[in-house]
Amino acid sequence: MAETVQSLEGLSTLKPATPPAAETQKYVQKLDKQGRAYATGKRKDAVARVWIKMGGGKIVINDRPVETYFARPVLRMLIQQPLVASNRQGQYDVVCTVSGGGLSGQAGAVRHGLSKALMRHEPDLRSVLKRGGFLTRDPRVVERKKYGKAKARRSFQFSKR
Repeated sequence: MAETVQSLEGLSTLKPATPPAAETQKYVQKLDKQGRAYATGKRKDAVARVWIKMGGGKIVINDRPVETYFARPVLRMLIQQPLVASNRQGQYDVVCTVSGGGLSGQAGAVRHGLSKALMRHEPDLRSVLKRGGFLTRDPRVVERKKYGKAKARRSFQFSKR
């Protein structure tokens, strides 16, 4: 059962071999019958369901083109970041439905979902997307209101009378 080792060289023989499951995890391509990759992205209160497939680079959000849904150029740039970082702009058609939150949170949710869908379509892009921080869900959310306070931390105005 328990062996005693007389020297340091004998110590290496006791070390158990690592099982093959403990090696680096291999990510595989996950596509549906239409050749699309699906992922869910979240940011603040917004949730985005994103489908991507090979195409001409068309982005549709809630049945509207991205230019009309996200009118601010900063939000459109935010959505394009994973495609630009992986050098894939203009190669994928993106269809997504997004709900909840405001426009900024929705744009962040679409970016998160698009990054995860890209990784499912091309697992080799994982290192590029991970390095850019696109696969990490931003955990910051609005702090809840406390009783006895006007907002989360703001007190009611003090009056001497």
